[in-house]
Amino acid sequence: MLQGTGSGVGKSLLCAGLCRLLARRGVRVAPFKAQNMALNSGVTRSGEEMGRAQVLQAQAAGLEPDVRMNPILLKPQGQGRSQLVRLGKAIGNYTYRDYYQLAEENFKIVRKVYDDLSRDFELLILEGAGSPAEINLQQTDLSNMRMAHHANARVLLVGDIDHGGVFAWLKGTYDLIQEEYRPLLYGCLINKFRGDYTLLEPGIRLFEEQVPLPVLGTIPYDSFQLDEEDSQQIRSTPCEDASLRIHVVHLPQLSNFTDFAPLQRQPDISLEYVEKPPNGRLPDVLILPGSKNTLSDLQILRERGWENWIRQHLGSFLLAGICGGFQMLGGWITDPEGIEGTIDGAPGLGVLPLRTEMVATKILQRAEYKGQEILKGLKVSGYEIHSGRSQLQRAKWMDLLEPPGLCVWDEKQKILGTYLHGIFDIGEVANRLLQLTGKQIKPIPDHAQENLRELDRLADLIERYCNLSRILDGLC
Repeated sequence: MLQGTGSGVGKSLLCAGLCRLLARRGVRVAPFKAQNMALNSGVTRSGEEMGRAQVLQAQAAGLEPDVRMNPILLKPQGQGRSQLVRLGKAIGNYTYRDYYQLAEENFKIVRKVYDDLSRDFELLILEGAGSPAEINLQQTDLSNMRMAHHANARVLLVGDIDHGGVFAWLKGTYDLIQEEYRPLLYGCLINKFRGDYTLLEPGIRLFEEQVPLPVLGTIPYDSFQLDEEDSQQIRSTPCEDASLRIHVVHLPQLSNFTDFAPLQRQPDISLEYVEKPPNGRLPDVLILPGSKNTLSDLQILRERGWENWIRQHLGSFLLAGICGGFQMLGGWITDPEGIEGTIDGAPGLGVLPLRTEMVATKILQRAEYKGQEILKGLKVSGYEIHSGRSQLQRAKWMDLLEPPGLCVWDEKQKILGTYLHGIFDIGEVANRLLQLTGKQIKPIPDHAQENLRELDRLADLIERYCNLSRILDGLC
């Protein structure tokens, strides 16, 4: 089990790398994270929602995503509330205080799911959440030391040296873990190291004299183009000489920004997350992304001046809306049951004849679709995660997929709207959609194959710089 000195230290990617490394050795390995908090999620073949990090880890292990790999998912909605997704289905919205009152009920569920999953594999790679040193949360912990105790897992503490103070982080974490759980701690990994290792060696020796944990790996800093877990990792990839300039509106409740990872891998595409309308040069593509709270983000969109700016420049660039962004392009959005919060309805941007109503039951579907019109002859894969039900009022658009209404193109206004996440993952589909801009770019490769190349590179790095013989001794 990998636990961290804090969020963002690299636990998710290291878990993915270990899954890839072990799968290459022929070990039947699977990932497991009891509780995840993220707005990036995926959908299994059976229509269940789970954290995107565990989707990537499953891919690393050569597996189809299985909701048992992430039985509890929290999706923040703002105002101190989160949607609780349990075993792949949303069961309600909770304040943090109310959620913690469900801790024992949830812990019973994750233990049972873990036991079931462990019977199907030789080895599970568990991932913690945040830090086990958050002493105010230890009694309600689902993902760290209590889970490690149930699994009788070897716990490796991961520290990020790039942030500085890694030895203090590691020692402080060790000291604040409950004494009864410390025997589970097996060693430390120092992640994101830059520089001359010989200068770090004296620090490692002194650390091991003070803390009874060996340092079992010092992993060099590297940049991996892999799907990120949450919004802390959102990054722009600007390029002045790019052939194609894409702006993604950075909304407060932006979700599934992994939709744009295939585009960011392309060196002649400049992709920037922007909060406010640009004053100068127009982008070639403007994307309204998915949102966990469409009505709230629509209000923010207006307050930042996007509505008037979009209307002023409509037709001057390709305007694309994905999921919640697709809903915003329509004439009206209603939420009579308060699914998203206190806003019961608002007019959309009114550039597509679309009307959307939020309902309690989410549409969760992952499938392949038959392309039409400009996508004719292609199979398009992707997944849907949305509460809204939308109806297009007038047929002034092309349906690019079957069934109708899933992906539409308004040629006159240059508007693309879709409910499909992951629509850019297949290279040929992405290429044809971006041809609508009239710009010439280099072919975009398939996202899944690029992920595997990066995962192999990550696994190679772990194999080279970690003491795997000791980490895995007796396990496989």
